Amino acid sequence: MNSVQGRVHPDFASVSERLSEWSSADPDYGAQVCVLVGDEVVVDLTCGPGADAITGVYSVTKGVAGTVIALLLGERELQLDRPVAHYWPEFAAAGKAEITVRELLSHQAGLPATDDGIRPEDALDSRAGAERLARQRPLWRPGSGFGYHGITIGILMEELVRRITGQELQAIYDDRIRSPRDIDFYLGLPDSQAARYVDPRPAFVGDAPDPGPRDNLFAASFGPVGQAGDALLNGFGPHTPAVRRRGTAAAGGVGSARGLARLYAATLGYIGDPIAPPDTFADMGQMHVRGRDLVLDIPLSFGVVFMKPHADMPFGSFRAYGHDGAGGAIAFADPAHGLSFGYIPTRMTIPGGVDARAIELSSLARVAAGRARGPR
Repeated sequence: MNSVQGRVHPDFASVSERLSEWSSADPDYGAQVCVLVGDEVVVDLTCGPGADAITGVYSVTKGVAGTVIALLLGERELQLDRPVAHYWPEFAAAGKAEITVRELLSHQAGLPATDDGIRPEDALDSRAGAERLARQRPLWRPGSGFGYHGITIGILMEELVRRITGQELQAIYDDRIRSPRDIDFYLGLPDSQAARYVDPRPAFVGDAPDPGPRDNLFAASFGPVGQAGDALLNGFGPHTPAVRRRGTAAAGGVGSARGLARLYAATLGYIGDPIAPPDTFADMGQMHVRGRDLVLDIPLSFGVVFMKPHADMPFGSFRAYGHDGAGGAIAFADPAHGLSFGYIPTRMTIPGGVDARAIELSSLARVAAGRARGPR
């Protein structure tokens, strides 16, 4: 039988019980789940093969990279309502002079790809990728709709940080966010941690639903059955050694659920010195767009960099912000509950995006947090 290991606060026993039920029913199931309320670890559990390791979490990385954006916003080095071209003059080409940082980082800029595609080397060397995106005419009128910039938002974040600071986003994350708070999550896996790494186990292809016909222009060109979705699994993901060594901001992060939960607790101001003022994360975590995504052709909602909960992905309260990933992982902060959450399954899930079991565990955790807090 697949036993659950770790510790759980008695008030959060429902999380452990549900994890044990899944583990008993499916010997192949494995996961890490960690929950903090304030700075207290109330759930820290693993089960299944390879669970007590660090691994790649694909687009969950975007939320981690977003903390560097928050840091620069908090220090007034970056302003959301300034044109991107203020920081990056070449970006103004091809009708992009008025695109703001806010629009760019909430998937509204129309730059999910270039006309001749996005290559793995564009993410590994984001300077080259940024040059190509700076020349690109938007695929839709900026601000008229939104579509998931699955790979390119990482390139764009990295270039913005580089233009403002002269440093790499990954270096700022490591020096100013990860190291001072002892966070077990890396943008650029160091040699000292390489022995702890295990690849996400591939999904059972037989579990994949029939996607049916795809008649949406952008979904057909750039969605899960096209370039941008497949790209995560074809040279852009953390299973590729060069990607995890680089720690690409779109999908190259490596770590544990414990590290992710601790990072999001830091965004709430509970771990170490504040990364940024609370208003910064409140602004980034506010819903900016919601509806049917032009790229993925599914309902989604975004703030600035961060994903937001919605009816099809109810991972937290209306104030929650975080990000899921192609392998099924998710991490988020929920200021309404003072709660931070990290979940990583050991086997990737189909379809891509958050594992439905994570949504259930997050609901149990939020209910437990409410009960523990009691009436106000």
